[in-house]
Amino acid sequence: MTSLTADSMAELFSGAVTLAKSGEKISPRGMATREVRDVHLLLTQPRARLLYAPPARIVNPAFAVAETVWHLSGSDAPWIFDYNNRLRQFADDGVLLGAYGPRMRNWAGKVDQLARVVEIIQADPDSRRALIQLYDPAQDAAGHKDVPCTLGFRFHLRAGRLHMATMMRGQDVWIGMPYDVFFYTVLHELVAGWLDAELGEFHLHIGSLHIYDKHIEQADALTSLSASEIMPDLRTPWTGFSGLLDQVEARDVTGHPGWDTMAETLRSYRLWKDGKHEQAWRAADTIDGPLGQALTAWYGELERRSAKRAATAGAR
Repeated sequence: MTSLTADSMAELFSGAVTLAKSGEKISPRGMATREVRDVHLLLTQPRARLLYAPPARIVNPAFAVAETVWHLSGSDAPWIFDYNNRLRQFADDGVLLGAYGPRMRNWAGKVDQLARVVEIIQADPDSRRALIQLYDPAQDAAGHKDVPCTLGFRFHLRAGRLHMATMMRGQDVWIGMPYDVFFYTVLHELVAGWLDAELGEFHLHIGSLHIYDKHIEQADALTSLSASEIMPDLRTPWTGFSGLLDQVEARDVTGHPGWDTMAETLRSYRLWKDGKHEQAWRAADTIDGPLGQALTAWYGELERRSAKRAATAGAR
């Protein structure tokens, strides 16, 4: 097993990209790929979760927020496509059948696994049974397009600190990892809050850490990165949590500073999608902290892509 440890997402991402590029050449589904098997990544500060790595890798923070809210609310509703239209290619009849939310919050129409994790640890703080299972062979061996990369989550409360581990069958380091770790660590922080525990270490266990050959040129441009900033506190009571998520999805004020920043990020991005670019820029400028910085970089990337498309069309 290969292990990497980092204090922030920027350092973890940089190390994981370098590792993946050195991997064995394989071609799953005909796609040229580099792969390293059995990898363990450790993030010591889970709130340093948002990757900011321009110009080589610029993430869409609005999608990171939207996907997190989508998962946590137990949803498989198509509103997520408003934040990442590329996900439609993985949908069957307009639905992402591998969506984590329904499996986490309503497994088989019966079990809220997130609630059970909290109940189990509250009843037995030393428990080893606090698990959330996502991979479902009854569904996922059937051949639908969206098969979860994440197998499940494990939680251990030790010496007043909550540690979380995520198990993955595969992790696309360049495209998926920045968004996946954002969601995982928000989940980690929330559960720690519901247990009145300190936030411990976040572990990511990966069967296949990989990068597609088509992304290697971009990855080669990745230089040394500054440490990711600590994001605002997102801990909030369990009572009223579902309503808070509804407010964030609706881009409304929640009264919670950390979650208001999340809602403001979605609100700004919707302005952009509606063609109100100047308003979106101004809204992004008012968002404090890492999300505002990342959103401004994303809008710059969207303008660069638009200009490139226009130049290409003009050349024809």
